[in-house]
Amino acid sequence: MRCPFCAHLESKVTDSRTGGAGDVTRRRRECEECSRRFTTYERVEEVLPLVVKKDGRRESFDRQKLLAGLRRASEKRPVSLAQLEALVDAVERELMDRGEKELPATDIGERVMTHLRGLDDVTYVRFASVYRSFEDIGAFREELDRLDAQRKSTPPPERPRPER
Repeated sequence: MRCPFCAHLESKVTDSRTGGAGDVTRRRRECEECSRRFTTYERVEEVLPLVVKKDGRRESFDRQKLLAGLRRASEKRPVSLAQLEALVDAVERELMDRGEKELPATDIGERVMTHLRGLDDVTYVRFASVYRSFEDIGAFREELDRLDAQRKSTPPPERPRPER
C-alpha cells in the first residue's frame, strides 16, 4: 500500500477491525519509510452496473456521488449520515442483486426515492425536485399531492405504549 505522505510502497498493518455490517475492514498502517500512520478501508469489489444517463452516456455507479446528492437534499434536516449511508448501501445491494450490466439512471433514482419516502418527506421532495427536473410549480405541486395522498392512504406506524 502506497504511503499517502511519502509515496513509499511498503507499510505494515498495526491494527485491523471489521466495520459495522462486516462488509468493510478498517486497517491502520504504518509506513516503513517515514513511520507515519494512515488508515485504509478494504471492501469486496462487487461488480455494479453501468448507469445509462438520460443523454445516453454510460458511467460507473458512484456511491459517493449518490451520497453527496442525498447529503445536499437532507441539509438542515433530522437525517443522519448513518441513515443516508444505510440507504445508499440498500440501493447498492439491490442493484447488485439484479445482476444487470447496465441500468437507466431513472431506475436508480426511483429506488432512492422509494427509500427516501420512509425517511424524511422534505428530503424526498428536495431530491425529487432535482431528480425529476420540475419545470414549474405545477409539476412540483403534483409531486406534493402524490406524496400527501400516499401518506393519507398508508396508516401511521404504531407507537409503543408506555408501560404502567
